[in-house]
Amino acid sequence: MTPKGDSHTQKSSQQASLEWLSAEYHDLNGDHIDILEGTPTALEFARIVQISRPVLIKRFQASSCKWSNDYLISKMGSRPISVAVTPNGRADAITLGPNGKLYFAEPAVEKMSMKSLLDNLSDDTCSAGDGAAAETYYLQSQNGNVYSSGFFNGQDDLSEFETLRQDIPSDVKWCTEALDKSPEAVNVWIGDGGSISSIHSDPYENIYTVVRGQKHFTLLPPTDGWCLDERLYPHATYVRNAGDLVLQPSPEISPPVRWASILNPHLPGCIPPEAHPIHISVSENEAIYIPVGWWHHVRQSSITVALNWWYDTEMRGMSWVMLSYLRDMKDVPSGNTDNEGSKAVV
Repeated sequence: MTPKGDSHTQKSSQQASLEWLSAEYHDLNGDHIDILEGTPTALEFARIVQISRPVLIKRFQASSCKWSNDYLISKMGSRPISVAVTPNGRADAITLGPNGKLYFAEPAVEKMSMKSLLDNLSDDTCSAGDGAAAETYYLQSQNGNVYSSGFFNGQDDLSEFETLRQDIPSDVKWCTEALDKSPEAVNVWIGDGGSISSIHSDPYENIYTVVRGQKHFTLLPPTDGWCLDERLYPHATYVRNAGDLVLQPSPEISPPVRWASILNPHLPGCIPPEAHPIHISVSENEAIYIPVGWWHHVRQSSITVALNWWYDTEMRGMSWVMLSYLRDMKDVPSGNTDNEGSKAVV
């Protein structure tokens, strides 16, 4: 029989190990990121990937077009595009749902023209995710909405943004050369100050550039993941009620989703003081490299258009093993066993 207290001792030891790793990483690397005044060579970028720390890249001009409303509307015409719609700008995030339970809620996806999307956006520089009651529209379809993996494998799927492809490079040359592979997905993102991306990490090397507006990133290294209170949440998707058409999270029959419970990691006091967040804004014709496994929370100012290239990570060697180890060291409880998580969503 296991003596009482052994489980608690083990958890305390795990927590102490995670906190030590976090502190040690910070001592060696600090809380800043390097800024490059221009695009790197393939060799320079390969060294950056090896270090696996974010880098801000200035004078990164992915496209020569102006990305104005008029230009986007003229290029896209009446072609329908898939747009995420939420009641509060928080798509793919934890929210209160039926019976007072917490859910991981995906947005409703509605088809509309580019003009309709832009008509629903505002150049008001309000704070992203400020809890406004108005519905929020965000083009965030991801997973290769411009170029998917099929494009690079010679089996191209039709893209809703086919007419924008001449303005969006299919890869980033120095990144493709450094990693010796084509992107897994290339995406366009269009939203305004009402939308945020809740904090998460991706299994990709990410080159993310702003071509109009400004994005605000809060970044945390993989060693700080213990600060974000990951839990398991039932899955839901926003749907419109039949009567009043108000968006409400509708539970889905699917496995629970593991997600961070911290809603506003960019605000003081929302994560433990032992964490080491990095706050950085990315403006027009700048890009940020977000390494695989790095946590990021993203806001934006006014109407913002961005592009990103996701490259598959290298799973050989130690890096992926270490990332997986950091995620698996700590137990992930249900987000509905008590009310601790509710403070993150109200």
